Amino acid sequence: MSRITINLWFDTEALEAAEHYVAVIPGSRITDVSRYGEGAPRPAGTVLTVAFELDGQPYLALNGGPQYKFTEAISLVVSCADQAEVDQYWAALVDGGEPGQCGWLKDRFGLSWQVVPDGLGEVLGDPDPARAGRAMQAMMGMQKLDIAALRSAADGPTEPALA
Repeated sequence: MSRITINLWFDTEALEAAEHYVAVIPGSRITDVSRYGEGAPRPAGTVLTVAFELDGQPYLALNGGPQYKFTEAISLVVSCADQAEVDQYWAALVDGGEPGQCGWLKDRFGLSWQVVPDGLGEVLGDPDPARAGRAMQAMMGMQKLDIAALRSAADGPTEPALA
């Protein structure tokens, strides 16, 4: 059976990035490190590729040089069971990087991630268009997603209590 492996092109940070990712994502590991040999475009012994798994999904990180940079056209999505997981992954991945809008961030290596709480699709896809719209409006104003705030926004303003 064939298997698809995601290849990530780095300048020189492949091993550092892989080590960071496997430290952040449980059930992850580095499976192989290959190095440039004599006569290669980089000094012999420097890291060429790093094979690793994030929660069972295979990746290959390549130290290919500065020609190519990551863009938001590709991102990795972390589905989180609850807000505590969102907070944990967000903090670990944005450290040294930069937050984006709507749960997106760029890590310190320039790779884009989406940190998404369970329930996001439910609140944004609410059959009541007004509820879904209020949740979408709230999400557009967020960097790190807050599922409780999104649900509250979907519920709309509360009516004042009658005296």
